[in-house]
Amino acid sequence: MKRRLVLSRSLSLVSVLVGAAAALIWMFWPQITGQIEPPAEMEDKLTLRPATFADLDGWQTDDMRGSVRAFARSCQAMLRRSDDKPVGPDPRMGTIGQWRDRCETAVSLDVESLRKEDARAFFESGFRPYLSGNRDTAEGLFTGYYEPELQGQLTRGGAYQTPLYLKPNDMVSIDLGDFREDLKGTKLVGRIAGDAIKPYYDREAIEEGALSDRDLELVWVDDAVDAFFLQIQGSGRVVLPDESVLRVGYAATNGHPYFAIGRELIARGVLTRETVSLQSIRKWLHDNPGEADAVMNTNASYVFFQPLKVDPNDPEAGPLGSQGVPLEPGRSLAVDRRFHAMGVPVWLETSDPMNADRTFRRLMVAQDTGGAIRGPVRGDIFFGPGEDAALYAGHMNRQGRKYVLLPNSIDPASWQEADTQTGGTS
Repeated sequence: MKRRLVLSRSLSLVSVLVGAAAALIWMFWPQITGQIEPPAEMEDKLTLRPATFADLDGWQTDDMRGSVRAFARSCQAMLRRSDDKPVGPDPRMGTIGQWRDRCETAVSLDVESLRKEDARAFFESGFRPYLSGNRDTAEGLFTGYYEPELQGQLTRGGAYQTPLYLKPNDMVSIDLGDFREDLKGTKLVGRIAGDAIKPYYDREAIEEGALSDRDLELVWVDDAVDAFFLQIQGSGRVVLPDESVLRVGYAATNGHPYFAIGRELIARGVLTRETVSLQSIRKWLHDNPGEADAVMNTNASYVFFQPLKVDPNDPEAGPLGSQGVPLEPGRSLAVDRRFHAMGVPVWLETSDPMNADRTFRRLMVAQDTGGAIRGPVRGDIFFGPGEDAALYAGHMNRQGRKYVLLPNSIDPASWQEADTQTGGTS
């Protein structure tokens, strides 16, 4: 009797499992048989639509002399390359040869004696604007960054307990595009562990001492929160006890995805979308030291630094961007390098960070990149050093659009011909 009872219960359980499995198979049968494929995410794609300078709101009132200075710096780097080299990853941006004439003219200009109208005429006479889009969606997000100033010393002691690390020598970067064409531009960062490669240490592991006793400390600073924001900005100034300044800049990242801790503070209910800013986040971290480490560790990404050389002829020049040239406050823009070329002028139309009712219209130059700058219509404005720059950068979170300026020597008709051959669209 007991055996029959056990057998009966077993059969009942089997029938339930079989019924559940049958229901799941019935629900997902179209996907299993390939009759209905789950919708695939559309990949980001830069589209460029021809425009005119009359289409650019505010073009006639912008003082572009700083833009000429920024562009000339980029040109100095571009002119060192041969004419047949592409300017960037997108062939529509042209070759160095197609930019050489404009660059040679820019480098020859004396910006200090240049008039506003002459600066505007330089761009109008040699370039054409193109509206950037992500599959023709022209609106994108624009944020800001600045050059922080920290207090530090070269040895650990007293208030100076937070290190800025140099790039570790056991870190390796793997370009997956070397293995598969469809993974071009995707990189993995890891560390060698025996005969295997493992993900590099995340922020929490590093803060808990994963890199201690390896002589990787570049400098020690007195504020862990300021060090955290320095990593987000990518470069800054460290004032040493003798009042000398150590300029530091981005060297590498640990490869973990960037996470904006403002989202964590919003999820905790301590900030809102309306109140979140660099300043409000920093204040909360300082006011809540017992929780600050846990919140900052939600951003597993970690940045390593290197000392930056200072141009003796221009000691006040901004930090070096990804192009290797000094950034110009208010005129340098960080972009996604998968789509945009370094050195290309970009007309930006968005709202003022301190007052959404005011416009922010100016000509900038793509000279930098950033881990959080992803997408064809995305930009990060460099506001320069100081507290005012920090205030503007901290509140810059606006929707807008941008136009890239390409030399007249680049013929858009060639894009259409190439697209027709490949079956695509520009």
